[in-house]
Amino acid sequence: MKTELRYTAPKTLLNKGTGFLSGYSHSLNPYTGCTFGCSYCYVRQMPVSLFRDADWGQWVDIKRDAAAIVSKQLERAKKKGPVTIFMSSSTDPYQPIEYKERITRSILEAMVDQPPDFLLLQTRSPLVVRDIDLLSQLGKSVRVSMTVETDREDIRKHFTPSAPPIPARLKALKQLNEANIPAQAAIAPMLPSSEQFAALLRPLVRRVCIDDYFMGDGSGGKRTKNLKIQALYEELGLEEWYQPGAYKMVYERMKAIFAENELFISQKGFEP
Repeated sequence: MKTELRYTAPKTLLNKGTGFLSGYSHSLNPYTGCTFGCSYCYVRQMPVSLFRDADWGQWVDIKRDAAAIVSKQLERAKKKGPVTIFMSSSTDPYQPIEYKERITRSILEAMVDQPPDFLLLQTRSPLVVRDIDLLSQLGKSVRVSMTVETDREDIRKHFTPSAPPIPARLKALKQLNEANIPAQAAIAPMLPSSEQFAALLRPLVRRVCIDDYFMGDGSGGKRTKNLKIQALYEELGLEEWYQPGAYKMVYERMKAIFAENELFISQKGFEP
């Protein structure tokens, strides 16, 4: 199905960090909409999606002159105090349209000129390695958070068929590690995985964040429930993975290989 693309001219891109992101001074979304269209994405239940004619995953708004806007906002914000940025909260900054439009890259270029105190770059796309040159210049002020909800490709295809393959994400984490870019694996939201998951991540990262729908969708799991995600678990006979305490099993598996100070639960794992 063809993606509906639209160019917009926003007046602002840096927005005040609130709610789950209250630890940040700002959030930043280089696009509106996301063609990865993950089944469990909480943004499906937000006004930006509900009041759109096309289904979530089938449209993207591309923000013109994003770098110039961010540059001006950064200059003003830095005069008022520390600037910490979460990019992105409701879109993937490295979704496929970024190959062509390079909005995210242009924003990073602006940040290299005026570095924020901290930038968390949240993605599930291997395309992030394209920008290792810029990430290197940001040094310890940046952390890439790569979503790796599971180590099983069959599970990934069931829940997020349009998202990048798990092996490609793991390869990206390896490249980031080799380039000394601070990075974490975000098992968020946690999906069914194998007992080998921890051993697979161990050579790639020194930091793992585990989150689920009940802690991380901003509504105690209500948004996810409205999306009828439980049915996807029932189709696989894996209902035991869809309940508030399931994350503890994955945490214990990770704790057998990672140190406790390398493991984070939900919101704490995404804070600056």
